[in-house]
Amino acid sequence: MRGLISFFADLLKGKKVAFSDFLQKYVSSQQLCQRLDTQKILRRQSRPRREKKERGTVVSSLNSETSQIKPSDFDYLKVIGKGSFGKQRHVMVERSILLKGLQHPFLVGLHFSFQTRKMLYFVLDYVNGGELFYHLQREGSFPEPRAAFYAAEMALALGYLHSLDIVYRDLKPENILLDSEGHVMLTDFGLCKEGVATGGIMHTFCGTPEYLAPEVLQGHPYNPAVDWWGLGTVLFEMLYGLPPFYSCRKAEMFENILHAPLQVHSGGSQAACSLLEGLLERDVSKRLGGSRDLVELQEHPFFGSINWEDLLARKVRPPFIPKVTGPCDVSYIDPVFTLQPVPASVNERCQAGGTSGAFPGFSFVNPVEYLAAEPVS
Repeated sequence: MRGLISFFADLLKGKKVAFSDFLQKYVSSQQLCQRLDTQKILRRQSRPRREKKERGTVVSSLNSETSQIKPSDFDYLKVIGKGSFGKQRHVMVERSILLKGLQHPFLVGLHFSFQTRKMLYFVLDYVNGGELFYHLQREGSFPEPRAAFYAAEMALALGYLHSLDIVYRDLKPENILLDSEGHVMLTDFGLCKEGVATGGIMHTFCGTPEYLAPEVLQGHPYNPAVDWWGLGTVLFEMLYGLPPFYSCRKAEMFENILHAPLQVHSGGSQAACSLLEGLLERDVSKRLGGSRDLVELQEHPFFGSINWEDLLARKVRPPFIPKVTGPCDVSYIDPVFTLQPVPASVNERCQAGGTSGAFPGFSFVNPVEYLAAEPVS
């Protein structure tokens, strides 16, 4: 269920390699989990009700409110992921992208961010339907209609980011979550790049080896079309169980990405083969989505049954709905995390000295949370 509190602790992520690179996130207390009003759930327990005021007054009030949020305002139930320390630059990139993607139905949203002397915190949408990686491991592959549904929702999210001149750059099953209703939610924006319009170029070598586009691997300038290559690799994996050029030997896999012919398995539809060939085209000038971005994908026959407006409005019933009993159900999250005790260091209840200003402008309160309903009692 979206709206529950999850925490990213420590200095967040560097380069990701698997679900274990997902940073520590924590769900709010059992009492809060039993409430279904998401605005009440996210309301700070000590904050009195405020009436809606003029916009300017609200904005100025938020500046003082952000400095008052602290770890002890929240309780912690379960560890649902764990990762490593990351670079400061990735922390601020993540925050910036989260702010821009708050209103998109297939992007994880930010509710609060704040800092202490030792840690930075993100309070994000809590998504408990499991990683796409988890479901692929369990089922091996998906039927075409299910793969098409997920790929279409991912495409809408990527197209939205591209419309904001943001390139995602790290699409992989570990970064694709399902919410409790079965819809896709992209998360982990630390490797995003801002300010790159369609046709613009980048040079940074980053990403996860299995999903790297050939132009990135070669060190060539690249553009938002790298995300459509990434979608092609994920779609291939959803349909056939492994990334398209996978090898357990990294050097061989890189050679495959650069030169091996695409081996589309028998049994797939002609439309699926055509889409994979278009997305996994090494010549960027010919790659599907390289010219008109999302529109090119929307026109492809593989998505012929998709009503894009209804999909964006979440009116299309997902082909798989996670069987979760409620917002505190973590059955789709790896027990290697959920069975761990919550580290006392994350809470910092006993730490003296208050907050830190090491990252100016990091603290944030979503105005929706500030203006919403009554406080949690």
